[in-house]
Amino acid sequence: MKTMSLLSILTVSLLSIFSCKKDSTAATNNVAPTNLTVAATVTTDNSGNVAFIASATNATTYDYDYGDGTFQTVVSGIVTYKYAASGTYSVNVIAKSASGQTISKSIQVTVTVVSSVFWSDEFNTDGAPDPAKWGYELGAGGWGNSELQYYTGRPENSIVQGGVLKIKLLKENYSGSSYTSARLLSKGKFAFTYGKVEISAKLPAGGGTWPALWMLGSNISNAGWPDCGEIDIMEHKGNELNKIYGTLHYPGHSGGNGNGATKVISNATTAFHKYTLDWSAAAIKLYVDDVLFHTVANSNAVPFNQDFFLLMNVAMGGTFGGTVDPTVTNATMEVDYIRVYK
Repeated sequence: MKTMSLLSILTVSLLSIFSCKKDSTAATNNVAPTNLTVAATVTTDNSGNVAFIASATNATTYDYDYGDGTFQTVVSGIVTYKYAASGTYSVNVIAKSASGQTISKSIQVTVTVVSSVFWSDEFNTDGAPDPAKWGYELGAGGWGNSELQYYTGRPENSIVQGGVLKIKLLKENYSGSSYTSARLLSKGKFAFTYGKVEISAKLPAGGGTWPALWMLGSNISNAGWPDCGEIDIMEHKGNELNKIYGTLHYPGHSGGNGNGATKVISNATTAFHKYTLDWSAAAIKLYVDDVLFHTVANSNAVPFNQDFFLLMNVAMGGTFGGTVDPTVTNATMEVDYIRVYK
């Protein structure tokens, strides 16, 4: 009986200790973060880089809202972010505990960004597009998109005249296709990682027309698509006038499941507009006339941290262009300039 009593006492004691430890652990995990501090150091080189340090007691992660449409979760609280444009930004940081409780703090940062053009084509010399900058992709079908045009390298389909590049879609029988056009690309001539791309363009009209200003990962020959990544800076449907599409394609978000958004503007086919990509290690942002309309967070989980090359083309019909207006006999995209800034 004495032995049984001692055993019972030990069992009760152990259960009591275990229960206390569970209660203590639960209490620790349920503590809200406190004492949040956020510090920012703006670099003096006018690059737009700002070094942030956030710290809080009992915090396990920090959610940054940089004030320019970009959001990022930083486990350590320490991060350097690059702003694309000069301005004063309100930065909000939310510190989270393991149990999900939060505390937030906002600060303002003022940055000056001075970028320079390190590659461009102003299309100021009449004749064929500069062969040092552009090559041609030739063929029919649109590489799986069921398009109706045959891409050529003829001056009838792409030429520089009067200070603009003209990519011309023509209704004609050519090598088994009912339309011709051109697809220019800088592959093997120019590629880059991170920066800002600005393209001034006037788009073609007509049902079925599908102009595009876009980029592909330079490793496409080895990695294939969509593993190489694709950035569509601008796409437009002649069947949906003035609606600008901006889309990223990559594994899990390819084809019709692309990660994209749209922006409706005026006079897309009668006036020049500026289409911009701002690409950094933190985010990929798309603009029309300096108005941000789509942001995608960048990370090592997506293929947007390598060299990409540029493409410009006008397609007809296909999976995106849609129903073709048979009365359209020609349509032209004009490009005033393309500039890449670092």
